[in-house]
Amino acid sequence: MIKLEDLKKDMRIRGLVRNQIVTLIAVEGFGSAGSDSYKVTAYYIWEGGSNYSNTILSRRDERKLHEEKDKWPFDADGKLFRLVSEAYRIHLAHLFDPVLAVHTSLIEPLPHQITAVYDEMLLRQPLRFLLADDSGAGKTIMAGLLIRELIARGDVRRCLICAPSKLSEQWRDELSSKFQLKFRIFTRDMIKASQNENPFEENDQLIVSLDQVKRNEYMDRLRPTNWDLVVCDEAHQMSANFFGKKITKTARYRLGELLGKITRHFLLMTATPHNGKEGDFQLFMELLDEERFKGRLWDDIRRVDASDLMRRMIKEDLRNFDGTPLFPERKAYTTNYELSPEEDDLYEKVTKYVRDEFKHAEQLKDGRRRNRVGFAMISLQRRLASSPEAIYQSLKSRRERLVDRLCGVLLIKILNLRWNFAQSPSRHHQDFLGTIDRNYDDDNYWEELENSPASQREKKEDEFAVRATAAGNIEELEDEIDVLDDLEAEALQVRLSGNDRKWEELRGLFDVPEMQNDDGTQRKLVIFTEYRATLNYLIENLQTLFSHPDAIVTIHGNIPLDKRRETEERFRNDPKTLILVATDAAG
Repeated sequence: MIKLEDLKKDMRIRGLVRNQIVTLIAVEGFGSAGSDSYKVTAYYIWEGGSNYSNTILSRRDERKLHEEKDKWPFDADGKLFRLVSEAYRIHLAHLFDPVLAVHTSLIEPLPHQITAVYDEMLLRQPLRFLLADDSGAGKTIMAGLLIRELIARGDVRRCLICAPSKLSEQWRDELSSKFQLKFRIFTRDMIKASQNENPFEENDQLIVSLDQVKRNEYMDRLRPTNWDLVVCDEAHQMSANFFGKKITKTARYRLGELLGKITRHFLLMTATPHNGKEGDFQLFMELLDEERFKGRLWDDIRRVDASDLMRRMIKEDLRNFDGTPLFPERKAYTTNYELSPEEDDLYEKVTKYVRDEFKHAEQLKDGRRRNRVGFAMISLQRRLASSPEAIYQSLKSRRERLVDRLCGVLLIKILNLRWNFAQSPSRHHQDFLGTIDRNYDDDNYWEELENSPASQREKKEDEFAVRATAAGNIEELEDEIDVLDDLEAEALQVRLSGNDRKWEELRGLFDVPEMQNDDGTQRKLVIFTEYRATLNYLIENLQTLFSHPDAIVTIHGNIPLDKRRETEERFRNDPKTLILVATDAAG
């Protein structure tokens, strides 16, 4: 509503003419302003017209008159307008920049990475694809580019990444630092913190552990959700096998089947897509195209052409922009050497002990216990091949653990508590038998152990190596402890003797011409080892060869990821740092 006294020239008025907006070109008043008898003559022109009209308005007309503000007053906040226009420009940027993700990410992609994203994957709607480039090709970078590009195009909002747990932190950090994508790693605590106890519904960008989410309790929460894009790293672990006409599906494979059903875009990534069995490969490809690969006659398997669903590039095919090979030629050599007499004697005795324990384990009726003992013996044999320090520490720890257990059993006998090894195990009996993890799923445990982070895997292997035993009574346990006592003493003698042929071969490597730069300085060297005990042993020996305290750096599973990156940067760029000793955590 507007008063008659407020009517002025150039005002735009609604209500003066039915369903029209008019512009006042003149206003004449009659009577005393402010009185009830006051009237005005309004001269106006219709919007978009050239002719004008006029009418007399009284007080009763005021309630139907409304001023129409200018359509474009240009009185908004300039900074806000610029922000909105920039957001809209970015929203449409992919229409003008065909490789937008490349220009908005902190990476310098290689030719094969650009072609994978823009020539292979983005053209597929919906995407069902296997990216099977060789290790080192940068498949994580390609996936990040794809996610970034699809988000920019408005095609992806909810994205789930499924990877082995040891790679979860690497995925999160690379997506954050290189692509500004803030993914969260799924944990059990997120269930308690979520409103409906289903974090899969409440989080749009999530990283999940392959072996964690394959459990039924998590798959049940995942089943009702929907995703725009699911990326599976190390997808070859989602395997299925068939024997005759029977198909055996692993829990990981069933997870892959579920993920394929709850997403529109599905990307599998692996450097080893084919295990040499055509039937298993077709079962694997069924995750991408069920209609095409399901129901084939397994007794007459024929090779199928799946090139339209996958890309496979080996290292020899990868090139820089100038056409030069991306990777230098790899030359692998195996150094053969003979053990010293002391080492050879220790090797034979430990091997005999392992062989005897395997025979005892085969007689056990408990399959889980038999597996644990077998794994413990394998771990001891691998430590024997690693270094004198590794086998010495393992034998020492194993003997100490078994002695502690023997003391516990004898204490129970002293206290006149019933102990019968032939009957069903009591709680104490279970402790004696060496149950290490009573809650593990026997079908999945070994897969999870293999793919767990390096620090967790080594810790769990250490537990098996020093605790699992095939001894079924006190006499057998005492006999095993006596054997371990002798082996430990002999391993210590070898350790202190300095007759370590493997170390001598490694030390001789520093004298070969290939380890010298043109200016005579020492070339950098990376040494990988499997066990922390061997890593510490190597550092102790290497420090005797280099006087500079910063010449040697280490990376292992207990070092945080940010510290690992600092160590890597130092090794790459500091000329004083010559040797990196690492476990597979640096892989």
